[in-house]
Amino acid sequence: MRLLICAGGTGGGVYPALSVLTRMKTERAAASPEIVWVGSEGGMEADLVKREGVRFVAIPSAGVHGVGWRSLPGNLWRLWCGFLASWRILRSFRPEVLFFTGGYVAVPLAFASWLGRFGRRLLYVPDIEPGLALKALARFADSIALTVESSRAYFSSKANVTVTGYPLRQGLESWTRDQSLRALSLRSDLPVLLVTGGSKGARSINRAISAGLPQLLPSMQVLHISGQLDHAEMEQARTALPAELASNYHLYSYLHEEMGAALRAADLAVMRAGASTLGELPLFGLPAILVPYPYAWRYQKVNAAYLVERGAAVLLEDSDLSGSIVPLVKGLMDDPTRRQKMRTALQELARPDAAAHIAGLLDRLEAHAGIAGG
Repeated sequence: MRLLICAGGTGGGVYPALSVLTRMKTERAAASPEIVWVGSEGGMEADLVKREGVRFVAIPSAGVHGVGWRSLPGNLWRLWCGFLASWRILRSFRPEVLFFTGGYVAVPLAFASWLGRFGRRLLYVPDIEPGLALKALARFADSIALTVESSRAYFSSKANVTVTGYPLRQGLESWTRDQSLRALSLRSDLPVLLVTGGSKGARSINRAISAGLPQLLPSMQVLHISGQLDHAEMEQARTALPAELASNYHLYSYLHEEMGAALRAADLAVMRAGASTLGELPLFGLPAILVPYPYAWRYQKVNAAYLVERGAAVLLEDSDLSGSIVPLVKGLMDDPTRRQKMRTALQELARPDAAAHIAGLLDRLEAHAGIAGG
């Protein structure tokens, strides 16, 4: 298979694509696909992709929705340059299948592939509500994969849509609780609160938790993944704690292989409501307080609402963090019955085979491309 992957922008689309890629390489060791990954210039995905040994090519890209008139001509020019770059890549590589997970970088590539009839196209939609770029990409897709059934309402009834779940990296769930506690130096006799804001962290969550540590740490352990930007500030907060409390505070800037251990060890989580929560929380049955990022379109609010409506999570607005986070965390930690109900609701939503399901869709598209080519 000659596979072209296009996933740029935030990790919401990059990490699912990497998960599918890893699954395909593992399961097809003898016939691993030939892959080119197209991303945005200066995007965060370049290092991640190169670390997997995959050829990475950057093309110009830009958004046009909500852009001021001063910036619009320059953005349109970048899109045109992105289209020309896409055309050159497609003519050189001639993919049989193209896999898109969103980002403005994918729009000129999808249009060029449709115009030139290069391969079959699969679009994966990580969040429940697709953004404008994903809606545009859907027009060129032969098949669309969704994280949850609710997303089907955003697409034409004629679209070839499959609900796959959110693909998580292989082995993430392999940790046992005992292994997790040992790996992260956590005690077994105190509950664990996991706090994370993603790879870059979440300043409002970090500061609210930091301010509440004196009230939280006497009755629980806090496993805090702060992100790089706030790590020094959180480290200062830790040094100000009394020794008997500091021993219950476990601070990390970021976790890689141990992220599965953190999710397995936790009894409750506080986090943003990015697309990954739709996969990670159900996989681990981890009750969570979700704090949607307030300075973007409503994707995270829709994701959070989906879990809250099913009794699987609790919603907390970012503006209410400082006054509400401590009593809310303590109330949930003191209510194991409620947390068990949330855990059960989450487990009913789990789709641990999502990456394999999407890999199967790519295989079917390759077969159809071969028939069409033949």
